[in-house]
Order: sequence, then structure tokens, then C-alpha cells
Amino acid sequence: MGISHSFWGSDSQCDYLRNHFQIKKYHNPSQPIDDKITAAAPRTRQRARNYTMMSKLQKAFKPAWATRRLHKSAVEVLQHPEPEDTITSSYGKFISNIKAEHLSPVVLQRSKRMVLDSIGVGLIGSTTDVFALALQHCQHMYAHDEISSVYGRRDTKLSPTLAAFVNGVATHSMDFDDTWHPATHPSGAVLPAVLAISDMMPANCKPSGLDLLLAFNVGIEIQGRLMRFSNEAHNIPKRFHPPSVVGTMGSAAACARLLSLDQSQCSHALAIAASLSGAPMANAATQSKPLHIGNASRLGLEAALLASRGLEASTQILDAVDGVSGFSAFYEDYKPCMLESPNDYGHTFLLETQDMGFKRFPAHLGMHWVADAATNIHKLLLEYGRGEVQIQDILIRTPKSKYINRPFPKSEHEARHSFQFNTCSALLDGEVTVQSFTPTAMTRPDLLALLNLVRVEQPHDNPANFNQMYGEVQVTLVGGDVLRGRCDTFYGHWRNPLTNESLRKKFRSNAGVVLPREKVEGLIDVVEELEQLEDCRVLLSQLQ
Repeated sequence: MGISHSFWGSDSQCDYLRNHFQIKKYHNPSQPIDDKITAAAPRTRQRARNYTMMSKLQKAFKPAWATRRLHKSAVEVLQHPEPEDTITSSYGKFISNIKAEHLSPVVLQRSKRMVLDSIGVGLIGSTTDVFALALQHCQHMYAHDEISSVYGRRDTKLSPTLAAFVNGVATHSMDFDDTWHPATHPSGAVLPAVLAISDMMPANCKPSGLDLLLAFNVGIEIQGRLMRFSNEAHNIPKRFHPPSVVGTMGSAAACARLLSLDQSQCSHALAIAASLSGAPMANAATQSKPLHIGNASRLGLEAALLASRGLEASTQILDAVDGVSGFSAFYEDYKPCMLESPNDYGHTFLLETQDMGFKRFPAHLGMHWVADAATNIHKLLLEYGRGEVQIQDILIRTPKSKYINRPFPKSEHEARHSFQFNTCSALLDGEVTVQSFTPTAMTRPDLLALLNLVRVEQPHDNPANFNQMYGEVQVTLVGGDVLRGRCDTFYGHWRNPLTNESLRKKFRSNAGVVLPREKVEGLIDVVEELEQLEDCRVLLSQLQ
């Protein structure tokens, strides 16, 4: 009585899983694989699926205890606290124990909006030069494992880790993906990994839409919790790009959840991911910045897969240990705290109380404040009449942040990180769009003339913090008239979120560059009902 523990799917999936999990050591060659697959005993479909997700994957792994020492000295026990007593173990326990029923209607709805937006920016991102370079590199340098789908490429599949990488690169290639507070891009590091590992699973073990949403939310939650260990993390970054650190951890957590790893394995996945994290802010506004998201997605997935095979790492990676830095190496004011596991009253996800920020145009989040302020002035300029206005001076008041203060950007990536460029584009056109960053738009004489008039002030009351900053633009006309615009909360900020209608409009515009209209509308419908899907292949099939 019970469900077969075999884990065999298509030939390519079998080959990949045999190689990764060394299943061949446990399979009896004399017994045909097909004979091992038995029908599930009568039970509810949900219970069968849960059993499958938790047992079929784990039965394929070599038990972790087989590679560990079975005896420890009394000295070691005294020196090292039991796993249950550490902050790290509390995170492993949370990842392992959280259930779909802990997702509230608010969290489900908000996370589905994130999934839809992330897929859309990934699809339009698959048209960029950066994505093409990353894809070519993966195809030319690595063996062909046609397992997981690639955004916008109907006939292209890669190994799960490489698919997570290129899809993560696509998601951030235009800086169009969502942003949270404390500052990071949460979805791009998690969703490509979750989709890639779902593709990896054979047909008889595909996660449901609800399984996928649970794993996704675990990845988002872990990122938010880790960033609350530090006050420094609340500000616009200076030293490292946050998603290259917390994004890798979130990806590892999401994949560990989807693989149904146990508490110890989940903790080790986080610790392994910490050793694969980090990217310097000097590469912001370059073609390498999208690699930060791609690597976070890929390396988090690799960390979970390594943990599933029994690889171990520090059991105190998240704890503050005197003299030995773990995750605290990334933050100077590191104060970790335990993560309570869900109880009879459930769990309140951070997404419940802290909504997500969605961008209306593809640029650094800080650009949205000055663009909205400048758009208000553009409307005033129209009242003066076209051709009758001469601008003498443009003053922008912004937070102090060196990497987004770029007076004369030379590339589209620099332009996406320039207060000056986005202000002048909005003054000239009344909006900033995808087309604003094309070579033709960037080299317009009218735009270059405006850039030469810009001055920047950085008032002390304007902190480099996405939850507190403002954008102010002041235009002085020839003749002395002064026009002012100010934005405290732009449309799309978590305090002023995009409506569902606006979010769908953005998705249609982005996805429609790559997919036919019927697939675009089909994706909207699938994501809207994602928690009702019994098999995530319905979603996966729509992404190319």
C-alpha cells in the first residue's frame, strides 16, 4: 500500500537526475523502471501530491547521516550549541516546515502580481544584448542538457542551473524588475530558479501551482528577514549589490522548499549559498549588473542541490559568532534574530505588511521620483506653448548616492542610473519609457542641451532610503519664471502600488514584444489562477 518511490521521468530528465543524485546506486538494473511505477493508493489528490514531493525526491538522495561522523567528543558538544538553539537552525526549520495553508489571501495575491511582473520583464529582457551574450556563453561553454526552459526561446533548453542564470539575467537586463524595502530586487533571484527546478522534475512529480507559490514566497520571505538584520540594509547600497547576497539566500531557500529538504539540509543550503554570494556596486550601470541576479538565482539553486546530496557547511552561518564572520561579513551593524516557525495561528509573511514596488519604466528605482517630479513640470511647460519656452537652469534635489549621479551617461545602462538623464527625458517628453534608452533617444540634441543645464543638490533632509527619499525638480526659465515639481511617493511605490489594470498593461507591453497575443493573455489567466493549478506545466508551457 502506498506510492512508488521511483523518480523517473523523460530520458533527458532521468539522465540529469541520475548524474546529479547518483540514483544508479540504488536502482536494481534487473528490474525495469516502468515496473517500479505503481498506482497511488486511494487518497485525496492533494495528499498524494504532498507525499510525492516529500518522499520521491528524498528517497533518491543518499541519506546525509551516511556521510557524517556518528560520534562527537564531549568537548565538541560543549563548544557548539545544538542546532535547535541557533538562529541558523530556526531558518532551516522554517523553510522545511512552512506549509501552503500559511499563505494568506493577501500574500497569495501580492505574490502572483510579482510572478506576473517578473515573467513580463524577463520576456522583454530576453531581447537585450546582455541576455544574448549570456545565452551564447552557456550554449558554447557547457554540455547540452535540454531540461529547463529559457525565456522567449521556443527551441532552447538548458540545464536547470544555466536556465536559472540566463532567465535571471533577462529579468534584470533592463533594470525593470520589482524592488522591495529594505532595498533589493527579490523576484528575479527566486522565480527563475523555481521555474528551472520545476522543469527538472519528471512528469509524475511536477509541483502544483500552490507548491510553486509557496516556494516563491519562502524565497521572498527569507530575503526580507535577512535584510532586517541590519540598519545599513535599509539604505541605497554603497558596497555590494543586495540581490547578489540576499537573493542567493532566497533562491536557495525557495529551491530547498520545493525539493522538500529537511531542516538540516535547508540550513546547510543557506550556509552554502552564503559562500556563493556577493557582487560589488562598482559594476552597477554596466552590462555586468544583470549577472548579479542571474548568479543569485543559479547559485542559490546549486546550493540547494548540493545540500540535497549531503554537502555540509557552517551550522551557525546566520549567527553572530565572535571572531568568525558568517553572513555578518556583509553588514557592519549585524543583529540577527530567530525566525519563529509557523504554529496553530499561522505565520505572518513580511509581504503581508510590506507591499512590493513595481517600476513603470526600465530604470533604477530612484529615477522614478525625479521622473514624476519632472513630468509635472512638463505639463506646466505645455501651458506656456511649444516653441515659446527657453530654459535657463535645471536644479534637481536628490539623495546622496554616487552611482546614480551621472551627469552625462554614455550607455543605456548608465542612463538607467542617472538622475540627470531621467529628469531631462521626462521634461522633454512628459514620460520615460522603454524607448527613452535607445541610442536615437539618448543622442537627441534637445536632450543633450538640457543635460548641460542641470545642477544637483543633495539636501540633508533627503536620505538615501527608498522609504524616506523624495525627488524635487526646479526649472528656471529665461525671463525669471520658476517652475517646481516634487514627488514624495511615485505611482508604483509600495505606498502607492500599481493597480491590477496598470500591472497587466505593463505585462502586455513587455511580454507582447516576444509572445503572440493569445499567449500573453493566456499567461495572465494562468498566473491569476496559479494556486488552483494541479500541475505547473500549464505555466511552464506558456513561457516560450
